[in-house]
Amino acid sequence: MKKMFKVMLLVLCAALLVAGSVLGTLAYLQMKTETITNVMTVGNVSITLSETKVDNFGKPVANANPIVATSTGVTGGENNYKLIPGLTYTKDPKITVAANSEASYLFVKVVNGIADVESGTTIAAQMSTNGWNLLSGTSDVYFMKVEATTQAKDYPVFGTFTIADNANTLDAWASVSNVTITAYAVQAAGFDTAAAAWTATFGAPANNG
Repeated sequence: MKKMFKVMLLVLCAALLVAGSVLGTLAYLQMKTETITNVMTVGNVSITLSETKVDNFGKPVANANPIVATSTGVTGGENNYKLIPGLTYTKDPKITVAANSEASYLFVKVVNGIADVESGTTIAAQMSTNGWNLLSGTSDVYFMKVEATTQAKDYPVFGTFTIADNANTLDAWASVSNVTITAYAVQAAGFDTAAAAWTATFGAPANNG
């Protein structure tokens, strides 16, 4: 009998678009949230994907509502960033597991198009600190197992990024591209490992527990 998987998928796509030329020590880019889309199938695993509303330089906007993706759409608008070497920006995507969700595997795919111009504590390092583990067989999918909850609970992905002081002199700067964050959830029951859950529900083979 075919199993009925309880799956939720959310996507947060932030495109980095060149908005100006390098002037002196400044390298300007625009980082624009283009789409936040989510799709949910039958089941009792419910998640949302959100991030803080910030200004062009990554500073939280006072009293602003966050950008939130739910099963009914997106609220809060979008964030636009002007990237300057040496600056640190708030970008804090998090997955919220809704109250009364069952035990599940959470996955987040982070395609980091600014990895080659980051400095300080990188996005990948922050994810490790927050308990996300790289799924074997992939280069950009991370997972954690969470218990059933009677109250909503947040699971931060990362919180900031810093552009290297010398980013405007790096060849890598020319290849800066999208930062795409995709969140997934599937019930833990019936799966011995995260890899088994990922392979069965999202179709990408991996070997990790």
